[in-house]
Amino acid sequence: MYTLSSKLKLTAFIFMIVGAIGLMYGFIAAPETVEDVKEMMASHGEHGEEHAGEETEKMNVEQLPGGNNAEMHSEASATADHGAEAGHGEEASHDDEHYEHILHQLQNKPWAALYVAAFFFFMISLGVLAFYAIQYAAQAGWSPVLFRVMEAITAYLLPGGIIVFVLLVLSGLHMNHLFVWMDPEVVAHDEIIQNKTAYLNVPFFLIRAAIYLGGWIFFRHLLRKNSIKMDDATDNRIFKKNFKLSAGFLVFFIVTESMMSWDWIMSLDPHWFSTLFGWFVFASLFVSGITTIAIISIYLKSRGYLEFVNDSHIHDLAKFMFGISIFWTYLWFSQFMLIWYSNIPEEVVYFIQRMEDYQLPFFGMLITNFLFPVLLLMNSDYKRVNWFVIMTGIVILCGHYLNVYVMVMPATVGESWFIGIPEISAMLLFGGLFTFVVFNSLTKAPLLVKGNPFIKESKHYHY
Repeated sequence: MYTLSSKLKLTAFIFMIVGAIGLMYGFIAAPETVEDVKEMMASHGEHGEEHAGEETEKMNVEQLPGGNNAEMHSEASATADHGAEAGHGEEASHDDEHYEHILHQLQNKPWAALYVAAFFFFMISLGVLAFYAIQYAAQAGWSPVLFRVMEAITAYLLPGGIIVFVLLVLSGLHMNHLFVWMDPEVVAHDEIIQNKTAYLNVPFFLIRAAIYLGGWIFFRHLLRKNSIKMDDATDNRIFKKNFKLSAGFLVFFIVTESMMSWDWIMSLDPHWFSTLFGWFVFASLFVSGITTIAIISIYLKSRGYLEFVNDSHIHDLAKFMFGISIFWTYLWFSQFMLIWYSNIPEEVVYFIQRMEDYQLPFFGMLITNFLFPVLLLMNSDYKRVNWFVIMTGIVILCGHYLNVYVMVMPATVGESWFIGIPEISAMLLFGGLFTFVVFNSLTKAPLLVKGNPFIKESKHYHY
């Protein structure tokens, strides 16, 4: 049985407390009025009129379909205030529009940082659940010694899912402007969003979210329950139950994961869509989950646990890290190349905004998610070196955090982004919570599923 060390528990709680305090500061420090924005800009030495003119010109370009929420909200507000004469207003009106535009972005920033971190750690747990189900459905013989690690990581689905759902509910209650299509004022002046209201409406949105989360958490509960029973099983009936459950879950997962990615991520940019987006998000959560399995398994082995996990098991996990990183890159390039080559304004603006305003995270994401895994894990021998796999895994996880960041932030805070106290605090908060939930779950059952019919094969697995 695994015992949670007091140092690890204390570290997790310190992360949560520091993260919570930092997030509270981020919300308190966010500007409340246009005057606050003017003061902030003045304190940073910005020349108001000159900067406003530049931003207004930029907004006119970015208000093509697919612009970010704060910009679209500003556009709708300007339309409501000025009607048909908005484009011919005086310079002062442009300044006011600019400051209101910045106000919405800065108010969204702590909410967006919270949402990015909450989704990132939740998607790790969801990716592990999919990988776990695939192992059962495929009746894999190499992986059963890792099942309890996978089950512990998926324990985060319940608290993580509740947090994500609460954030979605708060968005539906207009506590923030993360989802622009939830704002009636914006919808009233946006014909494209009006044509999507049959699908993009708050009640249906939350019902779908409840179905996704309820289904995933329920399947995880059944799989875990049967796994515990398997320790005392005298035949393979429970294993066969989990085999059937896993096959059923994967069918449910294929549909709901795609819809989740449309709802929770792609609808942040309601004018833009990609038919590859569900697969793209899947690849990100899948490789992040597998990477986390590898890191935690190596950590436990270093502490004297998981004695049956050998270099061949780590090698296979590293192969998945390598292969799914290539798969993620293939999907990213396919999505980018087709949209960029077609050069349709309402589609290509999605990437233009990210390449111009988010150059560092955008290109950094490509380096950490593709270049590093390829260079570091291409050699088969490196896949058996534990510290090397951990180092590569940390790079991959950082890269996929940037991936979520680049998907969410341009649509919510526009060009007013920077990685500051809210972003770091949110990562500390959810990182601490994730660590505590996962390692606490490891203490609830033996680290080996004794009744699994493939356990002997897994113990003596060598590649």
